[in-house]
Amino acid sequence: MPSEPLALGIDIGGTRVRAGLVDAQGVLRARAETATDARGGPAAVVAQIVKLADEVAASVERGDLVGAGVSAPGPLDTVRGVALGVPTLRGWVDVPIAALLAEALGLAVRLENDGIAAANGEWRFGAGRGLSSLVYVTVSTGVGGGVVADGRLLRGRFGMAGHVGHMTVVRDGTLCSCGNRGCWEAYASGTAFAVRAGREPRAVFAAAMAGDAAALAQVAEEADWLGLGIANLCHLYSPERVILGGGVAKGFALLEPGIRARLLRNAMPAFRDVGVTAAALGENAGLVGAAALLFEGKG
Repeated sequence: MPSEPLALGIDIGGTRVRAGLVDAQGVLRARAETATDARGGPAAVVAQIVKLADEVAASVERGDLVGAGVSAPGPLDTVRGVALGVPTLRGWVDVPIAALLAEALGLAVRLENDGIAAANGEWRFGAGRGLSSLVYVTVSTGVGGGVVADGRLLRGRFGMAGHVGHMTVVRDGTLCSCGNRGCWEAYASGTAFAVRAGREPRAVFAAAMAGDAAALAQVAEEADWLGLGIANLCHLYSPERVILGGGVAKGFALLEPGIRARLLRNAMPAFRDVGVTAAALGENAGLVGAAALLFEGKG
């Protein structure tokens, strides 16, 4: 038997599938990833996960693992362990992914929305450690998130709370990937940022660091959209801290002044001192947070 409990963390994304071996202190002991077979259907992705799990847990007997925590994009019904309809993965409609993985891995499986899983990782082991209330926002292809309120992960009906990117910020505004118009995601996501700038966010950040005036203006616009939504989240959840993750958060040092300026303009006075910080665990937040479910229970 291992000297301490270990769990698998699985992160299913539209682009990459990741697996990690995680201990009860949130330390990632081993990690592997591959490009997602997004067009191959659920069976193909399950096969990928099994291969990655075998790789990261090669030195551990499967029976010595406490289980596997799975982070996946929504919408999900995490109570039943079902993917209701994942737009970035072909054929993922009403898929009992938790049961399929439990059978394939021979382990107990916990399914969690990717935003909530990442929030759990940052809360337990990252930038939110020691806090009782926080909002985690991931800004990449879309905008997602997770909420910790009064020392508990907020899950809501079917475990679908935290879809922060789909709050409306402009009535009848730009069409969002969800089919609604005016969502925060349609304005603040990395995709929207790239469309406005005509280039990828990392290229904009690099140019801004070099002092390019156009890039600095594009960063300022992105920061303003982020700050608008963050002000709304402060009013909704009264967090001690807002943690920004995802690919766009790699430019946090450039974005932070504009986020703070909009927060000061839009938030009521009592909310203006809420801290906004970059995520500490990066792309491993979902892996670690999903695995932590096996150690911490439902939170």
